[in-house]
Amino acid sequence: MAALNFDASQVEPNAPIEVLPPGDYIVQIVGSEMKSTKDETGQMLWLEYDIIDGEFAGRKVWDRLNLVNKNSQAVEIAQRTLSAICRAVGKMAVSDSEELHFKPLIATVKVRPAGPDRDNVQREAQNEVKGYKPVGGGVQAAPVRTAPQAARPAQAAAPVAAAPTVATPPWKQRK
Repeated sequence: MAALNFDASQVEPNAPIEVLPPGDYIVQIVGSEMKSTKDETGQMLWLEYDIIDGEFAGRKVWDRLNLVNKNSQAVEIAQRTLSAICRAVGKMAVSDSEELHFKPLIATVKVRPAGPDRDNVQREAQNEVKGYKPVGGGVQAAPVRTAPQAARPAQAAAPVAAAPTVATPPWKQRK
């Protein structure tokens, strides 16, 4: 038991988060981790993305890449997806997933409709990332870094395809 002194009438409740509409979103990886697969016979790279531009800025999407799996086709798909991510951020060789963090790229998001999954468990509709491409169309040669908002002069609105400001994470900032 936990003693609480809480009055729910004084706090607005959380509203359910709706799935994002299908489309392309400018995102950046903000978290990554190797996790065991459900059957614990393999490992997947779990990726957490923040949407960093547009109407849904601040929302999150996730992806899982089965990099170690007894199913060779699953591994091939995961490796091809990781290659697309690396190419989209201009980082052709990586030794740690954190090398991909905080670099903008475009994620193509689809909606998986509600219904039973392969284990016949009823699931709600959810977003799935179905592809990646570089911001601006070509292979990005280097990460996009811009000055912090306060240091930049006023400028005209940029087109949607332009790379958004990407903040340096606090642990990498010089003091």
